[in-house]
Amino acid sequence: MKSDFDYKPLLLVPVLALIALPLIASGSTWLTLTVAGLAMGMIIFIIASGLTLVFGLMNVLNFGHGVFIALGAFVATSVLGLMGNFTGAANLWLNLLAVVPAMLAAMAVAAVIGLVFERLIVRPVYGDHLKQILTTMGGMIVGEELIKVVWGPEQIPLPLPAALQGSWLLAGAVIVKYRILAVVVGVLVFALLAWTLTRTKIGLLIRAGVQDREMVESLGYRIGRLFVGVFVAGSALAGLGGVMWGLYQQSVVPQMGSEVLILTFIVVIIGGLGSTAGALIGALLVGLMANYTGFLVPKVALFSNIGLMVAVLLWRPEGIYALGKR
Repeated sequence: MKSDFDYKPLLLVPVLALIALPLIASGSTWLTLTVAGLAMGMIIFIIASGLTLVFGLMNVLNFGHGVFIALGAFVATSVLGLMGNFTGAANLWLNLLAVVPAMLAAMAVAAVIGLVFERLIVRPVYGDHLKQILTTMGGMIVGEELIKVVWGPEQIPLPLPAALQGSWLLAGAVIVKYRILAVVVGVLVFALLAWTLTRTKIGLLIRAGVQDREMVESLGYRIGRLFVGVFVAGSALAGLGGVMWGLYQQSVVPQMGSEVLILTFIVVIIGGLGSTAGALIGALLVGLMANYTGFLVPKVALFSNIGLMVAVLLWRPEGIYALGKR
């Protein structure tokens, strides 16, 4: 049986990379920028995957997503700060014994706060996008102020563990070690999401509930609880993304969530609202575009991803993979 999956968008990432190659001229510089762009894209994907789940499956515009990003990053600073013996060792496995618990703690805290956020702020405004935007933005502002109360308003350093610092030389290109870890984590998150949504009963029920909620509830399943679980999972992914972004920047500030949220929404729109595969492609495109234009034309780097979004929407107004067109 012939598959109806549309493979054309998968060509966008290699095409963008090949277009940039002659413009950059130096093969080693191009490889350095490409790896950096893919790593940045994977981190943004981790953050955006939570947002695209919440919107695509729950039809909720959560502008408070940024607070979970910042929260995850700040929790990681506290956890890693207590594990100096592990992070200071020049041993990758000891470093991972510190980084992995920090990620899990960040996800757990973000998930719990996400549950509270859903009950107090999101639940009263289901079905009303305007109220969702206003209330969730207000929730993010309050959340950022609470972060300042706990951790203070100043920037806090989040240095990489010793074994993840530095880089390798590959054919003259500089490959930063941490960027490889970011790519690996991003691939694992995508694989887990794809498997959960397409190969498990929970994923089947969630997708069925999106299509026909009343029918699924008539079979005895509580779709409301499943959707709350989706929101909590999205919050946890934002927390994980916050840890990855904080380590990428090697510092955290209370406003970091709102700062990266713009890129996150660009990714979700490019990918097609609710599409995990689309969010992955959109994030990789955004990461590559930011790095290529930052090197070639730094003055337009801030606007390059908006131009990318416009170009994609001119081609496909509903995004790369519109919901229901996998």
